[in-house]
Amino acid sequence: MSEGRGRCLCRAVKFTVKNMESSVEACHCGMCRRWGGGPFMCVECGTDVVFEGKENIAVYNSSDWAERGFCKLCGSHLFYRLKHANDHQMPVGLFDNQENFHFDLQVFTDRKPAFYSFSNETKEMTEAEVIAKFAPEPNT
Repeated sequence: MSEGRGRCLCRAVKFTVKNMESSVEACHCGMCRRWGGGPFMCVECGTDVVFEGKENIAVYNSSDWAERGFCKLCGSHLFYRLKHANDHQMPVGLFDNQENFHFDLQVFTDRKPAFYSFSNETKEMTEAEVIAKFAPEPNT
């Protein structure tokens, strides 16, 4: 794990991540594809994320267990966050330094449309596998 820094397109929101992974994942779920027009390419950043310009962040409650943040000024996607764990997945393109990232996981692969495919060898998880692993237990 390492520290990372990044920003939105208009620079109104900047962030520092204390313990981010170097792995990049692609989410093929319908919500992510509708949100960004294609798969969501992100980095696991955990809970220790510090934002500057918080007044420029809007949050959309996208499900019972997750929310999505974006810059109110330029619309840049800032994070996908698991509510119960305050765990952030952040778009890889926001980071200032992208040299040490490697693409190794695809999720919601059973929801991926047939018109694109990545050539990278990655681990893959279906919708059921993702929900079983990350969705909170009822009554938590």
